[in-house]
Amino acid sequence: MGTLYKEEPLILPLLGFPIILLTDLSTMENEKGENSSTFKMGSSAQERSLPYVPDCYVVPPSCEPRDARHSNSQIVPTIDVSRLRGSDDERRGVIQELSSACQLFGFFQVVNHGINQNILDDALAVANGFFEQPAKEKKKFMSNDVYAPVRYTTSIKDGLDIIQFWRIFLKHYAHPLHRWIHLWPENPPGYREKMGKFCEEVRRLSLEIMEAITESLGLGRDYLSSRMDENGMQVMAVNCYPPCPDPETALGLPPHSDYSCITILLQNLTGLEIFDPTAHGGSGRWVLVPEVKGVLKVHIGDHVEVLSNGLYKSVVHKVTLNEEKTRISLASLHSLGMDDKMTVPYQLVNDENPVRYRESSFNDFLDFLVKNDISQGDRFIDTLRIKD
Repeated sequence: MGTLYKEEPLILPLLGFPIILLTDLSTMENEKGENSSTFKMGSSAQERSLPYVPDCYVVPPSCEPRDARHSNSQIVPTIDVSRLRGSDDERRGVIQELSSACQLFGFFQVVNHGINQNILDDALAVANGFFEQPAKEKKKFMSNDVYAPVRYTTSIKDGLDIIQFWRIFLKHYAHPLHRWIHLWPENPPGYREKMGKFCEEVRRLSLEIMEAITESLGLGRDYLSSRMDENGMQVMAVNCYPPCPDPETALGLPPHSDYSCITILLQNLTGLEIFDPTAHGGSGRWVLVPEVKGVLKVHIGDHVEVLSNGLYKSVVHKVTLNEEKTRISLASLHSLGMDDKMTVPYQLVNDENPVRYRESSFNDFLDFLVKNDISQGDRFIDTLRIKD
């Protein structure tokens, strides 16, 4: 990322000579202890490449255990989705693998997904190019409105989070593409074309995976097809995690689950960790997801947990940081339409398995996000569970 995020001295003309205003070290020390309101959009620590981690970015050990940072990553399920298009026996085998992964982890990786590597590389390149632009270009999209269809911001809720996170991101709606693409950044050149192509390809894959998920639940592959194809939401979270001077004390994102049906993730570096609740006798552990070129990651979201009436679990995950390299990730979140409610299907309800979740929509999640702080452990899915 070069000098993009480095703080530059202020230069003022006076009698033909520049005056360079240098930061006083005592000011730096005082700033380190300031609260999150000190680091608003455009002046966040991660944007300015501060050489230290301010106190409001430090995650308390009680909230973020560090003893599992180097968990074995070999247990992450990997599914060859090309077999979904094979023989009936092949498809049944994949459906069984997918069902097992959704029950145990709420997460799996996919290979042979049919998306050309050039499309993946181009999308990562234009995402990186967007964040390397001068601040004035990015500020055109600056917004703290969670309902905005396109917004650039930092952390989760700018200046309002108790704990700040070492992330910069651009979010934009992506389906239907013709409705939203004119609102996306025009720069860097090719952003709309290359990110748009990625969105189209990933959305095609998401529909195929969702058909397999509903089939694995005994609902048939077409149970949600028309609702997601015609009126479904696709939200792109284009994330940048700049180098952090002390990655052991801060996080890119806190432990959370996604509201979506599924999220499909592309990344250029490791940093994603998922929580395995079955490990250590049920106490759980964090698992570092390996990065293999061309492999996509699939998160089960809250709305598939609702759809399955709790059989499948939305994966709790977090983002750790790198001291030397910038991590770019593209998260494509797929759900029903803005106000289309996900409900527990009657086919999965009986006397032994009553309805365990309330219905909800993407818009309900946005309302939740405005009123709650996920950095403190608030989860949307918890508000949907019906208590016995």
